[in-house]
Amino acid sequence: MSRQTVRPRRSVLYMPGSNARALDKARSLPADALIFDLEDAVAPDAKEEARAQVAAATKEGGYGKREIVIRVNGLDTPWGADDIKAAVAAGPDAILVPKVNSPEDVARAEKALTEAGAPASLQLWCMIETPLAMLNIQAIAATAQIPGARMSVWVMGTNDIAKELRAAHTPDRIPMLTSLGLALLAARAYGLIILDGVYNDIQNAEGFVATCEQGRDMGFDGKTLIHPSQVGPCNTIFAPDPETVEFARKTIAAFELPENKSKGVLKVEGRMVEILHAEIAKRTVAIADAIADLEAANG
Repeated sequence: MSRQTVRPRRSVLYMPGSNARALDKARSLPADALIFDLEDAVAPDAKEEARAQVAAATKEGGYGKREIVIRVNGLDTPWGADDIKAAVAAGPDAILVPKVNSPEDVARAEKALTEAGAPASLQLWCMIETPLAMLNIQAIAATAQIPGARMSVWVMGTNDIAKELRAAHTPDRIPMLTSLGLALLAARAYGLIILDGVYNDIQNAEGFVATCEQGRDMGFDGKTLIHPSQVGPCNTIFAPDPETVEFARKTIAAFELPENKSKGVLKVEGRMVEILHAEIAKRTVAIADAIADLEAANG
C-alpha cells in the first residue's frame, strides 16, 4: 500500500461558512481536513453570503495539503442546487452531502456533481445521520462499488442520530453504539473511510479524549471536530504510536526475507505474527508515512 492511496483524516474540523475569520484562521490549523459548512452552522438568511465566502476561500487556497471539503445543504432545500454548482466551481477535494438515507440519495448527489461539471477526481462524502440510513446502510455502502462512483467517505452525524432516536448523549455513547457499529460494518465491507461524529462539550477535555479513544478502538479512521482546541488531542489519538509503527516495519521486513516468503506465521521480537498481521502492518506504516508527509508539507 503506497502512501498515495492513504490520506490521513485523523482530525476533520468543521468551519462555519458564514465566518470569514474562521475560514482564514483554518489555513494555519493542524487539522488533516477542513469542512467548510454551508448547512447546520449557517442561518437561513446567511446562506448565500456563506456560499460566496466559502467559494472565494476555496479558490484562493493557501490551505497547504489539508483536504478541503464543502458541506452543502440538502438537494431538497432551496439552497442545495446552487450550493452544488458553486462548490464544484470552487474546486475542493470533496463535497459533503447531508442526510443520505438511501442508494437513490447517493445517485442523486452523484448526478448533481456530474451535471455541475465536477472532475472525476472530486469525491463525494456522505452524512450518515438518520434511522432510515441505518436500515439501508448496506445498500448505501454498495453504491461505492459502482464503476465511476465518487463516494469515498462517510461522516457520522451523531447529534442528528441522538435527536432522531430520542436518545441521550451519555459518556459511553451506549444509546448510539448500534448505529455506529452498523455503519462501521458496512463501511469496512465496501471499502469506505468512516469518521466519528462530533463531541459537543468543548470544555470537557477529559471526556473528549475518552470519546476519541473509544472511536479509535471501535475502528473509525478519524473524528469530526467543532473547535480548534480539539485538533491536537485528536491527531495524537488517531495516529499510530511510534512503537506500533516500529514493530509494523519489522513485521513487514520479516515477511519480505527470502527464507520467509512461503511462511504464514513468523516470530518477530518474541511475538507470533501471521500474514494478516503483515497486511495490518502495511497499512499502519502507510498511514504513519502519510501523516509525516502531511505535517511536513503544512509546516
